[in-house]
Amino acid sequence: QVQLVESGGGLVQAGGSLRLSCAASGLTFSRYNMAWFRQASGKEREFVAAITWTGGGTTYADSVKGRFTISRDNAKNTVYLQMNSLRPEDTAVYYCAADLLRISTYSYEYKYWGQGTQVTVSS
Repeated sequence: QVQLVESGGGLVQAGGSLRLSCAASGLTFSRYNMAWFRQASGKEREFVAAITWTGGGTTYADSVKGRFTISRDNAKNTVYLQMNSLRPEDTAVYYCAADLLRISTYSYEYKYWGQGTQVTVSS
């Protein structure tokens, strides 16, 4: 049974930082492309960042480029999202996702999802 478990969310002031983690089990993590998405209240889920299975390729949404960094540790079966210079508009539930076939910015192309972790940025 595949499980993706996010952690590291919380309440932070604008300009602050958080580091999200997503621990994977039940799959061969090192073969999966991984991504972070987020969903703000009343809005659709949106792409944040993605990383290839080797870690050699990354892509980011324009809204987070230069502020967020996605990385992975295949030995720990974990993907991370370092979030710096946080803004109130970054407030959302953050989800990690996994797919074997491709790195994508489209949520429907990801097979496995975590339950999400809440990030709240106060102004």
